[in-house]
Amino acid sequence: MALTDIEIRKANQRDKEWKLTDGSGLYLLIKPSGSKLWKMKYRIEGREQKLSFGAYPQVSLKDARLLRDEARIEIGRGGDPARRKREEKFAAQIRAGHRFDDVAQEFISKREKEGLAPATLKKANWFRNLLQPSIGKRPVAEITPQELLATLKKLERKGNYETAKRTRAFASRVFRYAVANGIATVDPAQPLLGALVAPKAKHYSAIIDPLAFGGLLRAIDGFDGFYVTKYALQIAPHVFVRPGELRHAAWSEMDFEKAVWRIPAERMKSRRDHAVPLSRQVVELLEQLDAFGRRSDLVFGSLHAHGRPISENTLNASLRRMGFGPEEMTSHGFRSSASTLLNESGLWSADAIEIALAHKDSNAVRQIYHRGKHWDERVKMMQWWSDYIDQLRAPV
Repeated sequence: MALTDIEIRKANQRDKEWKLTDGSGLYLLIKPSGSKLWKMKYRIEGREQKLSFGAYPQVSLKDARLLRDEARIEIGRGGDPARRKREEKFAAQIRAGHRFDDVAQEFISKREKEGLAPATLKKANWFRNLLQPSIGKRPVAEITPQELLATLKKLERKGNYETAKRTRAFASRVFRYAVANGIATVDPAQPLLGALVAPKAKHYSAIIDPLAFGGLLRAIDGFDGFYVTKYALQIAPHVFVRPGELRHAAWSEMDFEKAVWRIPAERMKSRRDHAVPLSRQVVELLEQLDAFGRRSDLVFGSLHAHGRPISENTLNASLRRMGFGPEEMTSHGFRSSASTLLNESGLWSADAIEIALAHKDSNAVRQIYHRGKHWDERVKMMQWWSDYIDQLRAPV
């Protein structure tokens, strides 16, 4: 006989559990404590299973019957609602146990094992630290787009548009890693594309006028600071690699006999080995520096920290000391200077210049083919470039 609300309200606790049945497996279990719990029993492959629907009166008689009917439909379709609820509960516990900061650390550790450059790992940890106060302790599966956006907007309000953009991108990579490992279902950073202020394109200041570039070269020759810094400044215009690639140059990477500097993939932004043809001028400068005595395998070792390269700010600070402001020239600007003047010469193919700059080709097959094809041209181009800037350096 079907239950009524009056019958349920009048049911009092006893010394032992007892129950009131409603039909089709639904019953109300009355505990000695007085609590009244909705249950349903059913059979799957001959074995009795039990399903809980919550407590009365929070779950009304009407609601309990609806839940029972839904469960019966699921069973009729071959499902097992009790097992499904257990699996959902377990999955929720797993997701709740994975905080964003823990997943971010795990993701960074994975990328480190894959050979990510130390500078890139340092930047990733910086982004993680920016996110830690707001969402670091939150379960990664529970973070919403609006919650993440609030964090990014704080950076944006400080005028840090580029930082906000890159922090969103880092968060998105962490969320996608979580999705791939089954501890989240969505990437809440993805819908935020376009929600932040787009930062203005950043261009590294560079001198591209030949006469002015010659003045810069003469100023470097007259630099009276730490001798290692001076040689770094003198070599930088010839090889025009990225500042980090130059600072970490090692003697073991230099082949004077073949006049080539081989930079390993882990130090390259493109994550590929990169070979730099060395002109006669660069070999001579390196030999002069070597004559001072090697303090370590680093070509440009720090004056104050043994076994470490000159700092990332050393070259820029030296340029400022020589009177070249940040809006005029940067250490990264040597690349732009070389790119502009080499292209303007009309003597060298665009591909050879791009390869010399170690710009990544999106087509992997074309990339491998071109790296080999343009080597001879690059050797000639690098010698021409050194001869050319020697002419610009000459007193006017």
